[in-house]
Amino acid sequence: MGLVVQKYGGSSVADAEGIKRVAKRIVEAKKNGHQVVAVVSAMGDTTDELIDLAEQVSPMPAGRELDMLLTAGERISMALLAMAIKNLGHSAQSFTGSQAGVITDSVHNKARIIDVTPGRIRTSVDEGNIAIVAGFQGVSQDSKDITTLGRGGSDTTAVALAAALDAEVCEIYTDVDGVFTADPRVVKKAKKIDWIAFEDMLELAASGSKVLLHRCVEYARRYNIPIHVRSSFSGLQGTWVSSEPIEQGDKQVEQAIISGVAHDTSEAKVTVVGVPDKPGEAAAIFRAISDAEINIDMIVQNVSAAATGLTDISFTLPKSEGRKAIDALEKNKGGIGFDSLRYDDQIGKISLVGAGMKTNPGVTADFFKALSDAGVNIELISTSEIRISVVTRADDVNEAVRAVHSAFGLDSDSDEAVVYGGTGR
Repeated sequence: MGLVVQKYGGSSVADAEGIKRVAKRIVEAKKNGHQVVAVVSAMGDTTDELIDLAEQVSPMPAGRELDMLLTAGERISMALLAMAIKNLGHSAQSFTGSQAGVITDSVHNKARIIDVTPGRIRTSVDEGNIAIVAGFQGVSQDSKDITTLGRGGSDTTAVALAAALDAEVCEIYTDVDGVFTADPRVVKKAKKIDWIAFEDMLELAASGSKVLLHRCVEYARRYNIPIHVRSSFSGLQGTWVSSEPIEQGDKQVEQAIISGVAHDTSEAKVTVVGVPDKPGEAAAIFRAISDAEINIDMIVQNVSAAATGLTDISFTLPKSEGRKAIDALEKNKGGIGFDSLRYDDQIGKISLVGAGMKTNPGVTADFFKALSDAGVNIELISTSEIRISVVTRADDVNEAVRAVHSAFGLDSDSDEAVVYGGTGR
C-alpha cells in the first residue's frame, strides 16, 4: 500500500478528546500498511479567536505580524497530535509549513502555493514515522517570511503535499459525512453524493459550498489527485472527487443530472451608476478593481438608455473587499466618468450545478419556477454550461435553497443529514 495524505479540520481536533480520536484513526491507517502524512488545522475556532484578539490590539494589524500570530494555531494542533500518536506507541514527527517545504508567494493573509519541496517529509515517512504537518501556512520564496494561505488553506496544503509526494489519495476529514446536494445545516434532507467530478465540485466550491474550497479542488484537478471527503466522527464512506467515476462494490457510480444546490451570503453588490456607453468604460472600471487586487464574481450591464447614452454596471465581490472597491472606484471617478456608486451587502447567491444540465432542456425553466413559487425575487443572473446562479435578498436565501432542492428531487427519503461538530463561525 502507498502513501496517504489525511487532512483534519478544526472541528475534528477541537479538544483533547478529538485529538486522541484523530490519532487513533491515523494509527489505524498506519497499521493497514500505509505511509501517512496528516495535515491539521487549528483547534476549533482558534483562528477566529486569534483574529479577534489581534483586532482588539490593533484595528488594522500588519499582515506580516498577523500571519506570525495565526500560524500558532496549527502549530499547537500538530504538536498535540504528534504527542497523542506517540502515546499510542507509534513514532510521529511534526512539521511547520515551512519545514514541510510549502513555498508561497509574498502576499500575506492569502498567499498562493508556488512550489512544494517535501524532502524532510519524505525522509520522515521513509524512516517509519507518521508526519504531521501544520496546514494553512508556508514560507515566502522571496522574503522568507511566514505566510498564511487564507480560507481553506489547510485543504490546499493537503492536496499540494499529496501531489508532491505522489500520494494515492488525499482524504479530507471534516464534520459531515461527505459532499451533500446542499448544505445540511440549511436543508435537513440533503443527500450525500457518492462521487462527483472535479468540474462539478469546482462549480459548487466557487458558488459557496464550504466542504471543499475552490483552490483545493483546482489543485487536485491539475495534478489528478483523488479526494475522499469523509467525517472524522464516523467510519462511513464519504464522497469521492476525481476525474473518473469510481467503482463501489459491483457497480459504477453514475453522474447525476444535478449535482447540488450551493449558496453564499458572503458577497456584496456594487453598482456603478451612469456609465457612458462607449468602448473602454468597462475596461477602466475593472482595471481599477484589478489594481486593488480584488476578485469579482458576477457581472451584469444594463441596456443603455437611449435618451442619455448612459448605462449601469453591477458586479458582486466578497464583503470583506467592499470598502476597498468603493475607494478604488471613487479614486478613478474622473477618468471613468460615472455618476455615482451603490453598495449593497444584504444579498445572497443561489447556484444550481450539474454537468447533465447541458443535455437536459427545461432545467433553467424549472429553476426559475421554483424560485417564483417560493416568492423569491431575482436581482442578477449568471450561467455557465453546468451552472445557473442568481442573486437575491440575503433573507430569502435559505428558503430559495430549500425550494430549488425539492423542485429537482434532491431531497433524501432517509434520515436527516448529520452535522457532527463545528460552529459554522
